[in-house]
Amino acid sequence: MSMITAEKPSFLSNLFCLGPYRYLIRTAALGLVLLSLSRLALVLWQYDRVAQTDVLTQLFVQGLRADIIVICLLLVVPVLLIPLASVRGMSKLWFQFSYLWCLAALVLLVFMELASPAFILQYDVRPNRLFVEYLKYPKEVLSTLWFGFRLPLVLGVVATLVLTWLMRRIFRSGKCSLNPWSVGKTVGLWFLALVLLFAGIRSTTDHRPANPAIFAITADAMVNSLVLSSGYSVLYALYNLKHEAHSSEIYGKLPTEQMLKQSLDWPWLKSYQFTNPNYPTAHWQQAVVKRTNPLNLVIVLQESLGATFVQSLGGLAVTPELEQLKQQGIWFENLYATGTRSVRGIEAVVAGFPPTPAQSTVKLSNSQQHFTTLASILKAQGYQTQFVYGGEAHFDNMRSFFTGNGVEQIVDQSQMQNPVFTGSWGASDEDLFATAHQQLTALHQQDKPFFSLIFTSSNHEPFEFPDGRIDLYQEPKDTANNAVKYADWAMGQFFKKAKQSDYWQDTLFLIVADHDNRVYGDNLIPVEKFHIPGLILGADTKPELLKTLASQIDLAPTLLSMMGISSCHTMTGRDFTLDNTSPGRALLQFENYFALMQQKPQQQELVILKPDGKSVAGFYQPQQQKLDLSAQAVSLADKNQALALVQLPSYLYREQKNSSSALCGQH
Repeated sequence: MSMITAEKPSFLSNLFCLGPYRYLIRTAALGLVLLSLSRLALVLWQYDRVAQTDVLTQLFVQGLRADIIVICLLLVVPVLLIPLASVRGMSKLWFQFSYLWCLAALVLLVFMELASPAFILQYDVRPNRLFVEYLKYPKEVLSTLWFGFRLPLVLGVVATLVLTWLMRRIFRSGKCSLNPWSVGKTVGLWFLALVLLFAGIRSTTDHRPANPAIFAITADAMVNSLVLSSGYSVLYALYNLKHEAHSSEIYGKLPTEQMLKQSLDWPWLKSYQFTNPNYPTAHWQQAVVKRTNPLNLVIVLQESLGATFVQSLGGLAVTPELEQLKQQGIWFENLYATGTRSVRGIEAVVAGFPPTPAQSTVKLSNSQQHFTTLASILKAQGYQTQFVYGGEAHFDNMRSFFTGNGVEQIVDQSQMQNPVFTGSWGASDEDLFATAHQQLTALHQQDKPFFSLIFTSSNHEPFEFPDGRIDLYQEPKDTANNAVKYADWAMGQFFKKAKQSDYWQDTLFLIVADHDNRVYGDNLIPVEKFHIPGLILGADTKPELLKTLASQIDLAPTLLSMMGISSCHTMTGRDFTLDNTSPGRALLQFENYFALMQQKPQQQELVILKPDGKSVAGFYQPQQQKLDLSAQAVSLADKNQALALVQLPSYLYREQKNSSSALCGQH
């Protein structure tokens, strides 16, 4: 039966009128062209970075391979349903379905590619799981896009509509018949199509199918992301969500007994006894500082305040208030964040929990109750506990995580009366700190110890803050450097009030960043963008410069000891009041890469675990902010040491062994 009408067929008709495969073939051809052109444009835009890797040809060849994978994935459903096209009465319905499905698939690919430049500017990588996570918060995301990325947003929407119209015209071109093929012809070619689809998705004859790790062809994470399409990157992130409990196994797997032994084999843990098999990291931490009345605790978690913005840490001179305050307490000169998201910082600072390649435990279901945090430990000791935030506390699942794990009171934007300034992310930092001061004063008057976590937000894209507060560091106003300077000013005003308050002498304060503002660089892990400031002050704290390499997970045990709080808990961080001489270590999670960084005399050595099960050694020089990768293979002992540390938190979460009710015996 002829598939073409009596009208003279066009060139496109001759090329693409192939019965039930017409829209599928057009989708494959158009998709490959669109993704290749997008990749070419991104490469030209980032050519300086790409040229340094010397993989230009390989980038396009492997990129075509990755594009075939994502297009085959998008065509799975219509290909599986092709036999319906041979059933009389179903043919027209089939053609309409395949047309709509394939057009939607192409629109998705186009939209993701058009969204890529703005995402790369912010995160130095193509859209990934972070893109998916932010879709849960349309109000905040749309506000940020409108005020911070208005031109790219408008151009992206217009370009998507124009390209959708153009693709629709191409799809409708030609005069193809809607008559079905015979059953034999349909089924025969269907089996061939299934084989080709399977081969395209698998993309390799190796034991395991292709995945994004195969396309990591350089030491620059951003360039590696250009090999993939943004659609593939996001689809793979969605697929990986179901594997999060076992997420660390992408690096390999150690036997549980060996993993536990190696992850606890650090000098500062030697004096503890880990005797409860149900909670293998549970131990009794005896406070080094003896106090008749334990101190209150206030943590000021600064949004995106990396060392980038601290002059004494090699950054810009936009935090003069912090520079003055550091003279009055314990200053962490070599402190590193565990990740690149606020929830990762919360997880590390408040729960002392190490990072995994999965989502932060702040957002995972098994950690919404009975999960060890500073709040749960202190609440059990009679403390009042609260969280103060200028935005909406439900963001990033914070309200659920905190209220389920020891925080009794949530104070957020809805409870801030007559704020002087409200931006996309909520009330300004000066409103936040004014509210916090009122709250701390009220808590102190109740004659009970308290713990308060104050989380700032003014230093967040699109960097909105009130006029007339600071001398701008640069023009225009809405830049990260100006927002940091404003956030620093607001914090300085708070501490001026706090020092004059009744609660100052009874309260220990921690100022620390959740992460840096933009984590980017041309290395597998941009180590310099994990460097953050940390300062403990207040009460009777004496000035001290701590040069030892430290991680965010070390802060909670140190604070407990300084407060005079002895307790049973599951946190494995380091108490610096107990041991401040042993060489330090930091744990860094960047995309799908995990690094264990250890302190050496002249530099810091890294073992970087890659998602294909391989590892690479690196040497980081803090003064030069330079990471050099080694050509030498990582020893099995060093790899296992890093593997144990990334496997531990995944195991504790999966088996629910990080409970706040863990028992350590009688003390």
